[in-house]
Amino acid sequence: MSMSHLKRLILETMWVLDKPAKASEIAKETGLGFPSVMMHIIGLTRMGCAESPKKGYYSITKNGKKALGFPEVDKEKAGGILAYLPIEKSFHFYADIGKSLSVHAASLQDFCDKILRIDVGSIEFHTHRGDFETWFMGIGDVELARKTLLIREQKISGDELRKKLYEVVKNRYEELDKIRKQAA
Repeated sequence: MSMSHLKRLILETMWVLDKPAKASEIAKETGLGFPSVMMHIIGLTRMGCAESPKKGYYSITKNGKKALGFPEVDKEKAGGILAYLPIEKSFHFYADIGKSLSVHAASLQDFCDKILRIDVGSIEFHTHRGDFETWFMGIGDVELARKTLLIREQKISGDELRKKLYEVVKNRYEELDKIRKQAA
């Protein structure tokens, strides 16, 4: 499906916001004018890439995610991403190169729990290196890896980084858990 640069930007913004948003909020996030954003949202809705779950609010659809290049996640794929991993495939937290904290996360839910308690210096270390993105890709979650890359590009640090990372991972965990529990 061919899509203009602006439509793609608007769709990516909906994806990053990860919740239904007003067109004015999307306009603010993209730096585009409201009339232009509204026109493109209408086009994206007609294309099946966006929807209005509630009057005046817009969000990305499965087709929209597919248009951005994300693979579709079914019940089986969600279960695989959420699975408990053996220690050699777990995420191991370090303070620096060669300085293990002797803490590991064996699943996405476990990662979510550990990110709240691990030293913020370790979070900054791994974010800067792209380690979280690599691990998320390794467990099969392209979408979470890309969101983590966007967090890294924001160059935030400290508790703001911890909070942002936690929110993104927690929201993704909940989304995948919902998919995994859906009846076939």
